[in-house]
Amino acid sequence: MTGGSSVSGGGSAVRSVLKIDELTAGYGGGDVLRGVRLEVPAGGITCVVGPNGAGKSTLMRCVSGLLKPRLGSITLHGEPLAGKSPREILRLGVVQVPQNHSLFRDMTVWENIELGGYILPDRKAVTKRIDEVFGLFPQIAQWRGMKAGSLSGGQQRLVEFARALMLEPALLLLDEPSMGLAPKILRTVFDAVKQMNAGGTTILLVEQNARAGLRLSSHGVVMENGQVRLSGTGREVLEHPEIGALYLGGAVRES
Repeated sequence: MTGGSSVSGGGSAVRSVLKIDELTAGYGGGDVLRGVRLEVPAGGITCVVGPNGAGKSTLMRCVSGLLKPRLGSITLHGEPLAGKSPREILRLGVVQVPQNHSLFRDMTVWENIELGGYILPDRKAVTKRIDEVFGLFPQIAQWRGMKAGSLSGGQQRLVEFARALMLEPALLLLDEPSMGLAPKILRTVFDAVKQMNAGGTTILLVEQNARAGLRLSSHGVVMENGQVRLSGTGREVLEHPEIGALYLGGAVRES
């Protein structure tokens, strides 16, 4: 993984699904991201952590096409994403579960999940994919006729995951999936993240719960002030002495 300080040792090269190089972006003329460089290895969970204002959600908005970068490049399997519309990026296989709950509360769980496959070619393909998603999350199949608004926050998050999987994403973006959930629900949500990854989905995760996010991840990235400051395996980043300084309010020490 590239950008900032690497805490990884040597090892064989891993194919990357997503590559970000010298990404600079922001709002109203002010740059939030400044020269971000990172890669998301295929088949893994890459977790991005950092204090508020580090640029984590801005990074996700750039990848999904909701924010146009000022400089730099973003490629998915070598295909440039910068400049493409969110719909075009979705069709290339990048699907995002947003930070805030996004289900249609007056629609059933089945109807919400069905919407996730709206660009699939026909009804038969949609039904087949719903069956596959229910196979991954059998508990959600039991809620199929319930109104989404009647579910708990944790249950809604699982349905959002299921909806995102309808398009068999090449890359699944999860923006703060634990946001607003009670601690006892977090295990269920993080177990679902691992389950999706075990099913073959590559995941880029931004998470406020740094310890939990890094524990479940194969790769970790620490952002500070719009830049990547540390990167490595999830365990290496979690155990690195500088991570404590960052979350205790100090700046990450320059290498």
